[in-house]
Amino acid sequence: MAELTALESLIEMGFPRGRAEKALALTGNQGIEAAMDWLMEHEDDPDVDEPLETPLGHILGREPTSSEQGGLEGSGSAAGEGKPVLSEEERQEQTKRMLELVAQKQREREEREEREALERERQRRRQGQELSAARQRLQEDEMRRAAEERRREKAEELAKEIKICFYGGSVGAQPPPPAPEPGPVPSSPSQEPPTKREYDQCRIQVRLPDGTSLTQTFRAREQLAAVRLYVELHRGEEPGGGQDPVQLLSGFPRRAFSEADMERPLQELGLVPSAVLIVAKKCPS
Repeated sequence: MAELTALESLIEMGFPRGRAEKALALTGNQGIEAAMDWLMEHEDDPDVDEPLETPLGHILGREPTSSEQGGLEGSGSAAGEGKPVLSEEERQEQTKRMLELVAQKQREREEREEREALERERQRRRQGQELSAARQRLQEDEMRRAAEERRREKAEELAKEIKICFYGGSVGAQPPPPAPEPGPVPSSPSQEPPTKREYDQCRIQVRLPDGTSLTQTFRAREQLAAVRLYVELHRGEEPGGGQDPVQLLSGFPRRAFSEADMERPLQELGLVPSAVLIVAKKCPS
């Protein structure tokens, strides 16, 4: 049975002549299967129907032969000299085989596109899962930072409450007025000398080197170290960033309190019911 040429077979399958000739030329006349692969791969190209301008030999990387210079028209001739003409039945049989080949190529292409679509979908889902995990990690980090901030605020509030309990009153609160001193009692031979009054609290005013002062009420049995700690906490930052230990002096009579005095009660130091202390100025280095 005589065979149709590759060009005739492609035309019989419904491909335009110009597109079939282009497919055969660009695949190097390697057969109908290679040409069909090219046609199906490039069927959506906007220039698929544009004719070729470069000679066939240059496309294939060599000089065109005399047979190729004759163009593809020879392959499109009816059968060529001496080639038997196909009967109608033979032509239909060959066309049927070509159509089956086209259908097979189409199925292969659809399967390939389906695999590619599945792969794209898997990639999309994987990227979505990664994005969701990253968003969840960000939310957890924000919640953790918020919890740490709440714990820090509670710790600061607790520290303030401890200071209030330690100093016997809120920082900056107005201290209660000192108890009035007893007036002079006229001496009388028949009366006994008045007994010394015991005070539970004392009002201490501390004058700072910058001219400001701090006032607070302490318990009479508290040590002088409590007054020094109160001053160190509330005197403010000094230029240079450093904070030296506070040296306390009494106003009158002039007296510098030692480290041993820091452990003595205010009552024993004669600072009850009220006293004025001075913070000694730091000598320049």
